[in-house]
Amino acid sequence: MNYQDNVLGLIGDTPLVRINKLTKERKIKAQVFAKMESLNPGYSVKDRIGVSMIDWAEEKGVLKKGGTIIEATSGNTGIGLAVVAAVRGYKCIFVLTEKVSIEKMRYLKGLGAEIVVCPAAAKAGTPDHYLVTAKRIADQTPNSFYPDQYNHPANPAAHYRTTGPEIWRDTDGKITHFVAGIGTGGTISGTGRYLKEQNPKIKVIGADPYGSIFKSYKDTGHVPEATPYLVEGIGQSLPTGNADMNTIDEIVNITDRESFDLARQLARTEGIFCGGSTGTNLAGAFKIAKDLDESAVVVFIVADTGEHYLTKFHSDEWMKEKLLLEPQRITASLIADTKSENSPTELISVEPDDIVSDALTRMTDAGITQMPVLQDNVPVGSFHESSILAKLLGDRELFNAKVSDIMDKSFPVVAVDTSLKIIKEKLQKHPAVLVEDFKRITGIITRSDVLDIHD
Repeated sequence: MNYQDNVLGLIGDTPLVRINKLTKERKIKAQVFAKMESLNPGYSVKDRIGVSMIDWAEEKGVLKKGGTIIEATSGNTGIGLAVVAAVRGYKCIFVLTEKVSIEKMRYLKGLGAEIVVCPAAAKAGTPDHYLVTAKRIADQTPNSFYPDQYNHPANPAAHYRTTGPEIWRDTDGKITHFVAGIGTGGTISGTGRYLKEQNPKIKVIGADPYGSIFKSYKDTGHVPEATPYLVEGIGQSLPTGNADMNTIDEIVNITDRESFDLARQLARTEGIFCGGSTGTNLAGAFKIAKDLDESAVVVFIVADTGEHYLTKFHSDEWMKEKLLLEPQRITASLIADTKSENSPTELISVEPDDIVSDALTRMTDAGITQMPVLQDNVPVGSFHESSILAKLLGDRELFNAKVSDIMDKSFPVVAVDTSLKIIKEKLQKHPAVLVEDFKRITGIITRSDVLDIHD
């Protein structure tokens, strides 16, 4: 029979997948391959270091039966550790920042771990910082193991022992460039060190978010103050022990927009559903590959699965909120469904036989200045504050009139999939448009709703 004794036997030996459409679109001549670390049992590259650090702790007698593993993590290392802990019978406590996706938090709980969430804005070294918090909990917990993935030698050792040899084997030793993000530094340092030992001409490229310190630190030796960015799992505010700058030849900065856009494109054009840091890695690979010829072989890390980010950058609503959504994907339904918190959650309308004073009260209570007049859900007119008040100033008796006696022409109607460009064109002539879904009016879009959206 062909089987593994447990799920840990599935860690590593992940395949390479060639990138085809995206390289062709960019006229890239080099061969670009994805190292599919999302196919590990915990769905990320961090499975390798989870088992490696626990093996070390068991061999050294640091982690004993019934012990507790405590670690600061952006989620994936925690998942890698929790998978091993489930198989070998350990407890887990993981300290994360509020930046970590809800999917990863729920995944960790599903594996039986306890999580502690710290403020994302906490400065390094302060009591609320997630690294300080994890160390404090470990110091206070008997029979505990604090791996410290940022400095533990078993982290890069895992990649030196497995990831590097796999890439060398699967490219027949033809790899010319290796691209990975820098979080703890373990993946890029361990893999890069092995590859350079096989061929010193191989270039190791770090892909780093704008806001992280690594590029400036590599180029100048100076550690700048980190600034916020949205990509999870890579970048740091301080250097880490496992990030070997001597192994890394070059670091390229990548924006959040580039990272998320390429991660989303990778799913839609190559069928590789991945996280944002993979988009960062791919962006770095493309920046390097654009000047290379057909003989070049570029390998980048697919760090984890997109299923960890369904409520984040794989959500059009989240991307729109962060002003990162590509304009062609912004439709009428998305705009209507993702208005500001102060906007009504349901369509507020009035009927033609309603009394004007009652309609004004409804509009005031809802905090809006215009609404459609609907009869059997069919638009027959519009009711907007400036026009109505001007008419009332001339004739106060109109307060008791029917809405149909004082209403203006109906707002134009657009389908739910109407593009932002067309909506803006209509709003240049009209104060609002109505959104129709299967012959039903379901929403309204005003000029203020699209002011912050760029096409």
